[in-house]
Amino acid sequence: EKKVFVDTNKINYTLLNKLHAIPVSGQSPIALLKSIKNETQLAGTREAMIRDGVALVRFFRWLEKNIDSGKVTEITVAEKLREFRSQQSLYVGESFATIAGFNEHGAIVHYSATPESNAIISRKGFLLIDSGAQYLDGTTDITRTVSLGNLSPRQKRDFTLVMKGHIALATCHYPQGTRGAQLDALARHFLWDDHLNYLHGTGHGVGHFLNVHEGPQNIRLEENPTPLMPGMITSNEPGLYRTGEYGIRCENLVLTVPDYENEFGMFYRFETLTLFPFDTEALDISIMTEKEIEWLNSYHEMVYDRLSPMLDEEEQQWLHRKTTAI
Repeated sequence: EKKVFVDTNKINYTLLNKLHAIPVSGQSPIALLKSIKNETQLAGTREAMIRDGVALVRFFRWLEKNIDSGKVTEITVAEKLREFRSQQSLYVGESFATIAGFNEHGAIVHYSATPESNAIISRKGFLLIDSGAQYLDGTTDITRTVSLGNLSPRQKRDFTLVMKGHIALATCHYPQGTRGAQLDALARHFLWDDHLNYLHGTGHGVGHFLNVHEGPQNIRLEENPTPLMPGMITSNEPGLYRTGEYGIRCENLVLTVPDYENEFGMFYRFETLTLFPFDTEALDISIMTEKEIEWLNSYHEMVYDRLSPMLDEEEQQWLHRKTTAI
């Protein structure tokens, strides 16, 4: 006659049938408690983002210097990125295996390079790198798609449409109680206008020195009853994938924070946590609005201000070029 609380989205069928009790179905309160970070966790995550950004600056500088050697491969990219991150304090390991996809491999959403598929990186097309780290004070997850040269007008338009969706989500204001499924179309709107789409979620919850994919919140087309709440960290990662050609994904982690309260209730917004520039050379600025350009310039200014004190003079100069206003 005992009652047992069961999260039916998590429990397996065998265990459920072995419960000699009356199951009460619902969402685990533990997951919701974990998803709302406290001030100590948020402060640690912000510090981890700075160190992660420094490691990325050093990695991408290395990539630019060595790409013409003919020895840089997708596997090399993952190894060097791990090396630069491991030099940062409080580093424990990768938060997931790095996805480094050159041109057509970037169109495979969860691509993993093998010795057989391992492509040599050269100065053409796109390189997509999705990676992250576990630091004792926070978890990171970032995707950058960079131009290696000779982009076509279609490639630039595709990249810009993805960025427009990223910016639309990053800058939205939404009322208390809003669910991720209600925001998902913001990231897809510009792609849909060109009859384009991507077949993965736009955002997933992220733990604090825990799972890089951690609910219960997310941002995707499928309905999820969990509202976005202050303290939740979620990814913002729209993309576009042309099979056999190239893939594009632009990802930052964002934090839900209080925004404004009036007679219509409480409104929230996103604070962007990730600190590394987007590749402005891949943009078609002619299809961007003044507000989109303003957001990107403001984000890049923040990136430079927070990372530059941790860099030497040459690294600062490199970052300054990458964050120059467009």
